[in-house]
Amino acid sequence: MISAHIATALADAWALVAPVDCAGCGAPDRALCALCATALRPSLRRALLDVDGHALPVVAGLAYEGVARAALLALKAEGRTELARPLAVPLRRAVALAWPGAGADVLVPVPGSRAGAAQRGFAPAALLARRGGLVVTRGLRALDGGPQQKRLRLDERLAGQHPRFIARPALAGRRVVLIDDIVTSGATLRDAARALRTVGAIVVGAAAVAATPRRQGVSSLLWRFWADDDEGPGDKVGPEGYGQGKEA
Repeated sequence: MISAHIATALADAWALVAPVDCAGCGAPDRALCALCATALRPSLRRALLDVDGHALPVVAGLAYEGVARAALLALKAEGRTELARPLAVPLRRAVALAWPGAGADVLVPVPGSRAGAAQRGFAPAALLARRGGLVVTRGLRALDGGPQQKRLRLDERLAGQHPRFIARPALAGRRVVLIDDIVTSGATLRDAARALRTVGAIVVGAAAVAATPRRQGVSSLLWRFWADDDEGPGDKVGPEGYGQGKEA
């Protein structure tokens, strides 16, 4: 089996020689045209996700709409890994706000389904983190079985009746910030946090590239924009604080 790193490198190399259109508007000869690239400038927002009575702070870099949505879909559905680098910018900014003051010592990407990983050859959240220069620990493994999240209604997602992940026992006692590509209802982050807490890890925050804007019946999270002068929950830490994090 081709490893995820080799599969990603091959996809990147192919993108350099194959004809490519802008993922946002379809303009030729650019993976992302200059105008669409500006749409991926971080527009940070935050929310609190209830995980069994505990409020988990979540930060997202963009709204999951327009160019951001098109680029993430092209990355995940079409294997356009050349888009991971511009998409990693809002993720890194989200991590920069989720990390300070939380006392975290490890970043853990949320894995996609095993079927999705086998089809793509890479895990989106982990790839985006690497493209952003973030050091991550593969602390979660997706379980087989159970319905796909995208096929469930919001109330079914929130019920969380089907465990989706298993965590590494080596993370016991570690303070974790979760990383994901897209937040919709928060159900995936909730399941990941539960799995980590089962082995004794302490989940202190989460960061994502994009979040679905709140609409009636679509999202259970109430997002607030993060103003430019709005400080995070604690002291400010430079990128070295999480870009060179400890590996479990």
